[in-house]
Amino acid sequence: MKSALISVYKKEGVSRFASELHKLGYRLLSTGGTAKVLREAGLEVTDVSSLTAFPEMLEGRVKTLHPAIHGGILARRERPDDMACLQKLGIATIDLVCVNLYPFAEALQKGLPEAGMIENIDIGGPTLLRAAAKNYQDVTVVIDPADYPAVLEALREEKTRGEAARAAALPLRRRLACKVFELTQAYDRLIADWFRSTESTADGPEKEEVKTSAEKLSNASALNKTELDEEGEFPPLLQLKFEKVSGLRYGENPHQKAAFYRLPECSDLSLAEARQIHGKELSYNNIQDANAAIELLHEFSRPCVVALKHMNPCGLGLADHLDEAWDKAYASDPVSIFGGIVAANREISSSMAKKMHGIFLEIIIAPSFAPEALAILQQKKNLRLLTLPMSDGRPHQTLKMVSVLDGLLLQERDLRQVSEAELRVMGHIDADGATRRELLEAFLVVKHCKSNAIVLYKNGATVGLGVGQSNRVGACKIALEQAGEKARGAVLASDAFFPMSDSLELAVQAGIRAVIQPGGSIRDEDSVKVADAAGMPMLATGIRHFWH
Repeated sequence: MKSALISVYKKEGVSRFASELHKLGYRLLSTGGTAKVLREAGLEVTDVSSLTAFPEMLEGRVKTLHPAIHGGILARRERPDDMACLQKLGIATIDLVCVNLYPFAEALQKGLPEAGMIENIDIGGPTLLRAAAKNYQDVTVVIDPADYPAVLEALREEKTRGEAARAAALPLRRRLACKVFELTQAYDRLIADWFRSTESTADGPEKEEVKTSAEKLSNASALNKTELDEEGEFPPLLQLKFEKVSGLRYGENPHQKAAFYRLPECSDLSLAEARQIHGKELSYNNIQDANAAIELLHEFSRPCVVALKHMNPCGLGLADHLDEAWDKAYASDPVSIFGGIVAANREISSSMAKKMHGIFLEIIIAPSFAPEALAILQQKKNLRLLTLPMSDGRPHQTLKMVSVLDGLLLQERDLRQVSEAELRVMGHIDADGATRRELLEAFLVVKHCKSNAIVLYKNGATVGLGVGQSNRVGACKIALEQAGEKARGAVLASDAFFPMSDSLELAVQAGIRAVIQPGGSIRDEDSVKVADAAGMPMLATGIRHFWH
């Protein structure tokens, strides 16, 4: 008969789990409170103390720390000498270990005195878990109640199909073992941080706040640190846990392998929550571009359409109706949109679908598609159609991660929006209310353009974009050239200050109506003189939006 050792602090679902194990022929071993709960559920349970022939002692500090337990867990089933040793000593194998740990994180949140904190340091639990995880080839280890269904399904398959099914479940047992070591590492880190926070110094007890998030540690599936702590500090040890969404055909180029991962708990702002309803599978570049489009789209609550190519917008339109917003976004750059993606924050209508049908697009993302629109767009078998709620809110992952060679850069996401009250008039000429609002909209767009970036904006739409340039005047020239005559009467947004007055001189020549920029250059006065002489308002935000 196979045996399962169950000793859990979190009792939710454990009786049903144990009952299913019993039906599969497992003998149930348990301790203290868990044994009591299982017996109350009508299950036959063998106390660990009867197995070890030794009572629990030291108020429960020592229960499972015994060779009769750990020998049964750690014995390698394929080793005749290990099995002979068990037989000689009268020790039975233990085939499943289900344990979760004393609630040290909760004790920390409650601010228990030192004696209480010490008693919430689990010793036997981590030891059992680590032993079972080490011998994952023979033992199934369960630390998270969320894994109960998958474990039971694998064990039912094993009972039906025998060794073939057990061999097939090896990857599952390995993943569960990995989960154990991830959690015990974080658990020990939390305890170490607490000890460090209570160290005494020459000046008296040091009472620093423990930086590790106790709340997140209490959930075995949430080890990510995707926000700064309460004091705005980055974690000293960064532990990240992402779930694989899918493998990808290739990365940025066909010779590169790639995969897509998501946070275990992500918001409905995330592309990982999108539902693909038509078209071929997404590529690495599709996902990058779609994410960039969604981030820009979420800056606006009015009906908005974003056209994007290679991580930069090539058109954006705002209007009272989405069809008009599409017309504006398309007119911004009818050339670059070819092979790009479109994201909208309202339902795609049939009239809009007819306009898009004649253009080669990679992806269209929207909260929904009208049935007639869907019928039109599905005529293109490769066009990817995605639905995403586009609700307002803040992303869960407020830290942005960028990999470098053998390292990781971490920073807060750029979620800053400038208010009209924050604008500062540079020079002697102010902008009227309508112009100020248009400048702020343009500044939101330039925030999502690769630096150095210049955006020309007019009547709720981009008319020229210069992005990703090594110098600002080069970006300005590209934006003005793209806009042509549409530059006259447009406003200009710059993601960073003007180091010289040359960009302003070009803007004046092209008939730009007003400018918004962060300000702060040692040569700001040179640009102010140019703007004042032309009667052109120039407003400073005090906020820079570099994007590399």
